[in-house]
Amino acid sequence: MSMLEIDSIHTGYGDVPILHGLSLKIDEGMIGAVVGANGAGKTTTMRAVAGMLPCWKGEIRLAGERIDQLSPGRRVDAGVILVPEGRKLFPSMTVRENLELGSLHPKAKAARAKTLDQVFEIFPRLKERESQKTGTLSGGEQQMCAIGRGLMGLPKLLMLDEPSLGLAPIIVETIFDIVRRIRKEGVTVLMVEQNVRHALALSDQAWVLEHGRIEFGGKGRELLADDRVKRAYLGM
Repeated sequence: MSMLEIDSIHTGYGDVPILHGLSLKIDEGMIGAVVGANGAGKTTTMRAVAGMLPCWKGEIRLAGERIDQLSPGRRVDAGVILVPEGRKLFPSMTVRENLELGSLHPKAKAARAKTLDQVFEIFPRLKERESQKTGTLSGGEQQMCAIGRGLMGLPKLLMLDEPSLGLAPIIVETIFDIVRRIRKEGVTVLMVEQNVRHALALSDQAWVLEHGRIEFGGKGRELLADDRVKRAYLGM
């Protein structure tokens, strides 16, 4: 079953169009990756799915149900969770407080204690630092906290916008290992990632976005071997 279907959407900022009839589909339980140059529309795609930008044309469906007319809050209730670029944590609040902010809608709030235990199992470092202010954490720890906060919302679709940005290579490997584990837990993941090699190696499905349109797509490892991707994004 398809978890997310984006069907010919158009959107942008103000009256400036960014996405021009973009379409993609990601199946339930898969990891999907959107790659492309800066300014191609990757983050815009995530914001459109999350409801932060209106759909001028086209449709967005989650597990077969249209969500493009729902408010951002209603999309969160439906299971669409975005972990934004730059993490957007509250630095003066503790790790635990930031995590709990991810579980404000009724269903997630009712399961908060259980979900928090699960998040601490996935991220034992966060358990060690649960009373520490997030502004004092390392970049990798902050990214773990941001992903953990997303998981607190009980996502069906977890969207990660540039999860490895600014992190040391060894921490990047840790973050991608965590993404694999999240997928094993049954959560569908869609990510935008500037590290094209890592993103394609990790993903089940992937798409190359250029100028607000999907140029081509396929299985992640197949695109990793594609000459067009090698030339444009891997310097080969």
